[in-house]
Amino acid sequence: MPANTSPPEPAPASRPATGRRRVRMVPGGPVLVEGPVEVVLEDGTTAVSDRWLVALCACRRSRSYPFCDTSHRRRTRTAAENRD
Repeated sequence: MPANTSPPEPAPASRPATGRRRVRMVPGGPVLVEGPVEVVLEDGTTAVSDRWLVALCACRRSRSYPFCDTSHRRRTRTAAENRD
């Protein structure tokens, strides 16, 4: 092993031994990624999250883009609002 190279880190128990991350597409919702993650945006900036599960915005409505803030959810009107 070269002098400046450290051994690879072991994979966490929740991740397969291959080191792959699980990504789930939620219909009408966010993209769920097992974290931690580093997201590189179109303009070259980087967003980082150390959470164990990260919801990435797929609709671009989020005020905390690229992370989901549930802005994709449609608001339903109550019966009282419908009478007004």
